[in-house]
Amino acid sequence: MHKFRQAWLVLGCLWVATIFYLSLMPHPPEPIHFEYADKLEHALGYAALMLWFCQIYHQPAQRLLLAVLLFGMGIALEILQRMTGYRYFDYADMLANGTGVVLGWGLAHTPLGRLVSTLETKLNHR
Repeated sequence: MHKFRQAWLVLGCLWVATIFYLSLMPHPPEPIHFEYADKLEHALGYAALMLWFCQIYHQPAQRLLLAVLLFGMGIALEILQRMTGYRYFDYADMLANGTGVVLGWGLAHTPLGRLVSTLETKLNHR
């Protein structure tokens, strides 16, 4: 178990809250501009979330649950966007979110999947 597990979980939850906020605000920032850039933003955001939480939860069953929860979050946010009256429901966004979750799960099996452990090791040596 990570010495800083609580901190990593809090950071992950803040990240989830940020995605909720950005998904439901009237005019979210658009850091990149090209056709379908928002789909890339969705995929990268969900990939980063999945990768982050995979570094905290290592068991395959835990990761499967994470994937289901994050995919469900993406669907729920699309439904909530429809209800706002100023945002749009988009199946392509759901697909981008799901693609991001799968990408993050895959990246967790690369050296990026050890980022939190590496950071924690460095923090422990200070």
